Amino acid sequence: MKFFIRTFFKTLRIILGPVMLLWEMISRPKGLVRQPALQDQVDEQCQSIVLYQFKTCPFCIKVRQEIHRLSLKIERRDARPDGSNREELLRETGLTKVPCLKITDQAGNSQWMHESGAIIAYLRGRFATN
Repeated sequence: MKFFIRTFFKTLRIILGPVMLLWEMISRPKGLVRQPALQDQVDEQCQSIVLYQFKTCPFCIKVRQEIHRLSLKIERRDARPDGSNREELLRETGLTKVPCLKITDQAGNSQWMHESGAIIAYLRGRFATN
């Protein structure tokens, strides 16, 4: 029975994945326009932020849409089960839950943030007014 359930959901992901990615592309919001000097400052701040994600995770799509809306250049790392990014995520947070935002301060200390709502609130609070 487990085999059939796993096969069903794997097939569902294979079918819905491309549809979700297409919908993300079609419904992408217009990016925030900043003055070039201000955008350069934002881009510099974004160098210390990394998003761990899956391509077809609906919550990751939600966060990526907000990143695009805020015109942020945040590095994205795929946390697939067979990759080193997933191992780092598990080692540092104890979870393989995505989306996860890694925020590194100037001293090199990292803060890890799970939950799409919290990530979006953080990004809006830090970058929406810039």
